Amino acid sequence: MTKFRLGVVGLGHRGRNMFKLAADSFPDLVIPAAACDLIPSNWYETKFQQTKPMCESFPETVFYEDFHKMLDEAKLDVLLVETGADVHAQFCADGLSRNINVMSDIPVVANLEEADMLWEVAKTSKGMFSTGANPNEAKFSVMLKDLYQRGFLGKPYCMEAEYIHWSSGATSKFLTENGNWRRLLCPIRYCTHSLGPLLAIMEEDLAEVSCFGTGPQAPIESYGGFPKDDMQCAQFRTPSGVVVRLMRNGRCRARIGNHAYRVFGTEGYFERSSERGSTGPKIRYNSTKFYSAGELLEQTGEYMPLDYADNPKATGHGGMDYALLDHFFQALVKGGPAPISLREGLRMTIPGIYAEMSAKQGGKVLEIKYPWNK
Repeated sequence: MTKFRLGVVGLGHRGRNMFKLAADSFPDLVIPAAACDLIPSNWYETKFQQTKPMCESFPETVFYEDFHKMLDEAKLDVLLVETGADVHAQFCADGLSRNINVMSDIPVVANLEEADMLWEVAKTSKGMFSTGANPNEAKFSVMLKDLYQRGFLGKPYCMEAEYIHWSSGATSKFLTENGNWRRLLCPIRYCTHSLGPLLAIMEEDLAEVSCFGTGPQAPIESYGGFPKDDMQCAQFRTPSGVVVRLMRNGRCRARIGNHAYRVFGTEGYFERSSERGSTGPKIRYNSTKFYSAGELLEQTGEYMPLDYADNPKATGHGGMDYALLDHFFQALVKGGPAPISLREGLRMTIPGIYAEMSAKQGGKVLEIKYPWNK
């Protein structure tokens, strides 16, 4: 079987874990060929709660500080883009322009210009692009899609999502050790975890948005010098009138989270509630097409993907990261299609860019445009 020469750019907490998971869990498919980061200590020193340096874990892997040198010399088949949350697009484009298969973390792009650029580059590339949206692999996402495709929910007409990530301030131990993207990124821009599972059951793109923010509700010093809204709430609408509401936090004192979803359909209802203190996440659903039509059925709402529950290798965000990589590599073996395409990645990224623009304009309703329909 052909093996794929794997490279990664970005060796923060997630980049290291994804590279290691890919190499350790798929040895029959992957050669860990190269890694790149601007900070050499991320390769040569023990960091991010790992027990030994990456250079010891992968002695045959070549480390680069220069990304383009890695692309020129390493003869990569696959590139994992695990750089900061607002600097993915150009790395992806450079890989695709060399016909390298790319899996990028989310959000896919940081602005509309990058969206247009990446869309055009992907059109002419022989490389596959797949979006690393791990919530789309979660148990509740798979169940939601299955219930919808089997007609049990009917037509969704209203949806809600929230991503509440508890944080006491920008100087918390987690942020100090794992980077500052939560401080720097406008909360509503990190909407991909929330919109991805919902858009997976929608043929329409989100077409309009209005967004409001609360402003910072604590002394600026407690935000590490990066003031932003404690909470932002966006309301989207599709061309046919489906409404999607989303709440995201920049700072939150409630020890709850992280992900919650609600789907109201013409034939049924689905929700995934997040943790609340000692109460774990739950999945609840009903349908007029069930024998128990009036009963709200319930089960645990853990993240572990249904197809990987008995797989000891399925680790990383409750098994979602493993599922992402497995589906990506299997798609490469089969020659496509991408598990979560660039279009799907942009559908869940671009609305957040417009939502931020709306918030800065006092909640003005804005039309959302995409590279494929301008």
